[in-house]
Amino acid sequence: MPTEEALDPRTVLRHFAATLAYRAAKALRDAPAGFETAAVSPASRTPVQIVAHLGDLMAWGVHLAQGEHTWSADGGSDWETEKARFFRELERLDAELASRELTPDSIEKLVQGPLADALTHVGQLTMIRGALGAPVRPESYARATITRGRVGPDQPAPRSEFQGDASRPDTWG
Repeated sequence: MPTEEALDPRTVLRHFAATLAYRAAKALRDAPAGFETAAVSPASRTPVQIVAHLGDLMAWGVHLAQGEHTWSADGGSDWETEKARFFRELERLDAELASRELTPDSIEKLVQGPLADALTHVGQLTMIRGALGAPVRPESYARATITRGRVGPDQPAPRSEFQGDASRPDTWG
């Protein structure tokens, strides 16, 4: 039976934020040279633009947690700066989630807006890495060591990575 704390929406959102940090750190770790400016098409965002957008999304999440609907595109084009800004804003969001009572509306907006969008963009980063020949190894994320409140770039090593595609048994090996 889940504890009352485990059912608290803030606890779930903080775990969501920690999951996002874990997956983003994995997608950004050991990226190949030139990754930050790689474009898969003229109309697509480059990884540095995606990470800048991730920082904007987390800043928006802070505002939503505070009951505001303020959006600002503040990202830049420096890879290291934007990675640091994303994790810094994610840490700010986690701190808001830990310290503030949230309205039902802000909870829903956080899930359907910045958090879900951010997972989509982490997936894009992962796909771009694969297209560049530097794929992110798949793992059983349900077995990963993800800790509520641990939302910075330093994440634990994967526990259960594997070869191939989990949906295609012919690639296991």
